[in-house]
Amino acid sequence: MRFFKQIYFRIPIALKLLITIFFVMCLFGFLMHIAEPIQFPTLFDGIWWAFVTGATVGYGDLVPLTPIGRIIAILLILTGGGLLAFYITSLSTATVKREQDLENGKLPFKGMNHYIFIGWNERTRQLIRIVDEKYPSTRIVLIDKSLHHITFQEYPVHFIHGDATEDSVLMKANIANANRVLISADIGKNERQSDNYTILTTIAVRGNNNEVPIVAEILSKIQIENAIRAGATTIIRSNDFMSGLFFHEISNVKMATPFEDIIQILRQQQFAHLKLPIELEEQPYHEVLRQMYLKGYLVLGFKNSDDYFIHPDAERILTKDDTLISLTHW
Repeated sequence: MRFFKQIYFRIPIALKLLITIFFVMCLFGFLMHIAEPIQFPTLFDGIWWAFVTGATVGYGDLVPLTPIGRIIAILLILTGGGLLAFYITSLSTATVKREQDLENGKLPFKGMNHYIFIGWNERTRQLIRIVDEKYPSTRIVLIDKSLHHITFQEYPVHFIHGDATEDSVLMKANIANANRVLISADIGKNERQSDNYTILTTIAVRGNNNEVPIVAEILSKIQIENAIRAGATTIIRSNDFMSGLFFHEISNVKMATPFEDIIQILRQQQFAHLKLPIELEEQPYHEVLRQMYLKGYLVLGFKNSDDYFIHPDAERILTKDDTLISLTHW
């Protein structure tokens, strides 16, 4: 009995009510079968009548005829009907509460191979839209401590409210089974504070998952090495990128639109780094360009160690140590 109580009082209230209702209906069905064996020849007939009566459906296919049977029916109406109504009310309340907890970021995420986005701003808003368009089956978990409410209808994400530097919050996001993590810079803070938070978050993520790729946005160049030491796989240098883009915009020719060109490239194509195929080793760049184009890759150049060669001379000979930088379809 003690073991039964320990189990019973630990299960959810809706399940408790369902067990209680089933027990009560079976009890009244058994009593009616005993009291009126002619009108209720089987135990199932009694249970069926109990459920129909308790739910106030009242089909009238089975009715008690004797005084003792009607007394049992009265007791069932006074108890069973209330239990069923309370069960339905509790179930509805639990459903509404779960939806509210989900929108308020209180429920843990149970899925796997998901993306975790840390930080809520215009960049992550647009990123969510792009990921949902390109990979509609990919689940996204959003972690943010400043946002208090978000609906799935507005943005298809599982929201977790909290500080991503805390292990408990990362565990609610199921960090151990995440596919990728993106840490967006907090533009509400100054650059040093924002980078410090990004680095601390990177340490927390890496401490909970030693394998997951971490994309971290760093605003100050001096903090890049610290972010790498913390465990970031890829560093997004947004300030460097925007400075270079500004320079192109103010110094370009009239017919060029660098910003719009880059946006369209990023939306329609994806970058790929490919090891130079063996059959193309010691071949000139223009031949590599032609052969790779036939395979669906638009080669922009190549890299060797940390040196980049974009749009090199057509006769440049490529070697086995070169990595091709190309564009390909999503």
